[in-house]
Amino acid sequence: MASTLDLTPRATARGVGSNADTIVYGYTAAGAAFQRATRPDYFGWLEHVRAAAGCTRPIRLSGSLHTVDPTTGRILDSRHTDAMPDAAIYTACGNRRATVCPACAHTYQRDAFQLLRAGLVGGKGIPESVARHPAVFATFTAPSFGTVHARVVKRHTCRNRRRCDCRAEPCHARRATDPTAGLCPHGRPSVCWARHETGDTVLGRPLCLDCYDHDHQVVWNLFSGELWHRTKQAAQRYLAKLAHKRGVPRVEIRTASGKLRTLPPVRLSPGKVAELQARGAVHFHAIARLDGVEPDDLDAIVPPPADFTTNDLVDALRHAARQIAFHTPSHPDQPDGWPITWGEQVDLEPITTDGTGEVTDGMVAGYLAKYATKSTEATGHTSTRLTADSIGDYADPDGDHTARLIDACWRIGRPTGTPVPLSQRSRDSRPRPGFVERWECPDCGTHTRYAACPVCVAARQAALDTEPMKPATSNPYARLRRWAHMLGYGGHFLTKARRYSVTFRLLRDTRVQFRRHEHQDHDHPTAGGPPVDDGAEETMLIVGTLTFAGVGWHTTGDALLANTAAAMARERRTTGREELAHELATTPAGPVPAAA
Repeated sequence: MASTLDLTPRATARGVGSNADTIVYGYTAAGAAFQRATRPDYFGWLEHVRAAAGCTRPIRLSGSLHTVDPTTGRILDSRHTDAMPDAAIYTACGNRRATVCPACAHTYQRDAFQLLRAGLVGGKGIPESVARHPAVFATFTAPSFGTVHARVVKRHTCRNRRRCDCRAEPCHARRATDPTAGLCPHGRPSVCWARHETGDTVLGRPLCLDCYDHDHQVVWNLFSGELWHRTKQAAQRYLAKLAHKRGVPRVEIRTASGKLRTLPPVRLSPGKVAELQARGAVHFHAIARLDGVEPDDLDAIVPPPADFTTNDLVDALRHAARQIAFHTPSHPDQPDGWPITWGEQVDLEPITTDGTGEVTDGMVAGYLAKYATKSTEATGHTSTRLTADSIGDYADPDGDHTARLIDACWRIGRPTGTPVPLSQRSRDSRPRPGFVERWECPDCGTHTRYAACPVCVAARQAALDTEPMKPATSNPYARLRRWAHMLGYGGHFLTKARRYSVTFRLLRDTRVQFRRHEHQDHDHPTAGGPPVDDGAEETMLIVGTLTFAGVGWHTTGDALLANTAAAMARERRTTGREELAHELATTPAGPVPAAA
């Protein structure tokens, strides 16, 4: 039987001993570690696994590595993993979830912090002029699907909201004369007089499980990405119309085919993180930055026109959040579909980059990076992708809140139609919309084939935004079964516009290059200028033919040694960060910068 010893001290991932490939019978985990430590190749093994020492479930690769001269193509050296310790190469799993692998999640968190903050203050290849661009920290929440236990503080007296210990209001109090007080239609109490504390396990749980609309919530999670996409488009259109009203001309560019095209003079560059609340509904934290458009280089990040301020960006996002709403495609359980819209709580706060405002760049980047490593932990559910064999262990139509959400995903995502043979299908079964000949709007210059300009005519655009989603060629709800372990949400938890900031790949490649050369001697510039180049550095190409060999450490002792050393390293980094912050008399705003 696999060990369930906690092999990552002071970490959130328990039971990593079960990730061991083999169990050394007759030894405890400490005994297996002692056996490894007494081997003559112990220090070589430590150096061999250093790249993945902190990973809970490292990936083992086997195969050959060839050193090739890039100029001649001649193979200079060949090595096989059979001659290496454990006959495999260890590489970190790279999982972003802190409950799966604390070390890899910590690295992902630091990279997310650098990526998000670079889009606000510059650096990592982003011009520092973005610090003067209008930026807003936006929070979009899901609507209500039923009454849940909540902690509401109307008056805060604490200094730190993250560690708020203020006295909360009663959860759901009702006056004795209130006609809604008493029992719900299912005979359960519809009131709660408790003053819940932070971390109470009942927070987010419905007062009545039968009154709660679990079907609507999982469908909202499924289509929340489309709702976010439409909201971005609506905010962009609002800014384009505002520029037209203020007399800011559109930007003319020439396409690759030589045709002229006009673009709005302002552009929205967002980055967002999705968070699952305790009730299992998704809400989005977003950084929205306002940029201009450079005609000669569309990828350039330039300031917006001087007439645009942070208030304009706030108005655009608030207008989009109120306007966007649509219905999902028809489903046998809901022929008219489900309405998809934002909740009433939409928070929009300006971001300052000089450290003087209530919401600063470091605070926002650290806040979003923290949620980038979380998943369904807030709901108490942690599982991998569910199948027909494992769904019965988690789904229950009469179970708790999470079990009913998973059951709704599996039930709504069932096959809903019978396949039609290809010979019986119509060649043109989709209705063709009534387009007109292509024309150019005289007011804004938009080229369109609609009868009315979708940019200038507010009534026409509002009708387009509220139209139901086009029915997919296959069942659009089938993805609910694929993402049942995520309660219906199948999007990425951190997304950004292409021009907002750098990519994760750039940060990882930079860190790899840094680690390859961190132990080399570097020449420093002298008073007379840079050092003389003695010749081009000789580079060699490493070509690997590696195959997947397994996941996890070989023994529980290996996992104990590697993960304990990594936990001590994380503790040293945290202690050093706290000491440095104490010396500078500041509070760290986010994760420790990655070594790059």
